[in-house]
Amino acid sequence: MDVYGLIGNPVGHSLSPPMHEAAYEELGLDARYVTFEPAPDAGAEAVTAAKSLGVAGLNVTVPFKQDVLEAVDPDDLAAEVGAVNTVDLRTDPPSGYNTDVAGVQRAFDHHGVDREGASAVVVGAGGAGRAAAFALAESSVTLHIANRTAEKATSLAEAVRSSIGDDLDTPTTVTAGGLDSLAETVPTADVLVNATTVGMESDETPIPADLLHGNLAVLDAVYAPLETRLLRDAAAAGATTVDGAWMLLFQGVEAFERWTGEEAPVAVMNEALREHLE
Repeated sequence: MDVYGLIGNPVGHSLSPPMHEAAYEELGLDARYVTFEPAPDAGAEAVTAAKSLGVAGLNVTVPFKQDVLEAVDPDDLAAEVGAVNTVDLRTDPPSGYNTDVAGVQRAFDHHGVDREGASAVVVGAGGAGRAAAFALAESSVTLHIANRTAEKATSLAEAVRSSIGDDLDTPTTVTAGGLDSLAETVPTADVLVNATTVGMESDETPIPADLLHGNLAVLDAVYAPLETRLLRDAAAAGATTVDGAWMLLFQGVEAFERWTGEEAPVAVMNEALREHLE
């Protein structure tokens, strides 16, 4: 039996176990998915311990996505993003990946959102914001990162600019600012991502409703509740809306496929995820 798992603190609320277990059952795989809750400063040690126990792979959530970098060999994308959320423990040293980036891209793809040449805005410069920024920089012509602390947004923008360099045929312009910059950037944007926790446990939104418009595609990384105030406001403005469960689903799909080499049963995983969310 192959054992996969998740490390985080706290981790009891995670929806990854039912999502992955449903996939194992659907494909008849002899595998289990379990959770581990190390001490807040023991992320790297947890990776080493899991490998010694014969665990095949780990997902990584807060607060360990940056800490585990010292315990793994990250691929280029994970190193650029500066965060690891998926680890293959069968290699030596363990291999680290960031599937949150793919989670953003595949969520938009699933909803038919074309980002090629788009003007994009990311709100938040934490772990989810970093993933969203790198995901959008590959195809957007302009990318703006807004954060409550403008200096953190500027730091992320510099990392994205350094990463994309001259690799793209059409260079991406990356700018940054505080939340007050949204009044200027959102009305002309094609794509918007809320990568903050605003709206998670309160009926709040980080984006004033009067800035939203019908030519916008909005992804809210918050998935509890599924319909946040931001998404309600966006739908009322005629925008395309993508709830956070899609990002959660597709980062898990990407991890599953890396670990097993099998094509993930996306519909089954999505059904299990939404059943537990509801």
